[in-house]
Amino acid sequence: MYDFRPADGTPKPELYRDLLSAADALTAGETDGVANMANVAALLWEFLPDVNWTGFYRTDPKSEDGELVLGPFAGRPACIRIPRGKGVCGAAAASGETQLVPDVHAFPGHIACDSETASELVVPVLRDGDVIAVIDLDSPRAARFDEEDRDGIEALARMLAARI
Repeated sequence: MYDFRPADGTPKPELYRDLLSAADALTAGETDGVANMANVAALLWEFLPDVNWTGFYRTDPKSEDGELVLGPFAGRPACIRIPRGKGVCGAAAASGETQLVPDVHAFPGHIACDSETASELVVPVLRDGDVIAVIDLDSPRAARFDEEDRDGIEALARMLAARI
């Protein structure tokens, strides 16, 4: 059994360093991308305080327009499909850029899969310049995520790009 949970109050730089190390340990050598996403979604749930959803949306290879489809996650049931360019996840997939949203209700076209979500961080996972997935973090607290969170999850996305 794995127990990677950080101590309460761990400073963010240390927390993200430990998260990256744990994700590396769990995914190294595993070729099944779904298994790797599942373990990382669980790690994010364990590591990050004040979140109500952690997980992945994958670019559907069967979709002509790059629609996102729900991947492994921790949290309440979620929207299954998100059109590219729609909502926070779709914006990240369309632009290939991280979306750090302090107030989802002010985000044009926000898709409310969970009415309790107040802020969101979505980081694209890029392989050979293409968005293959996004890492989606939701919080019931407004302005929960900051630049340290963005930097930490972007490092995670870079590490996972060849493993999912």
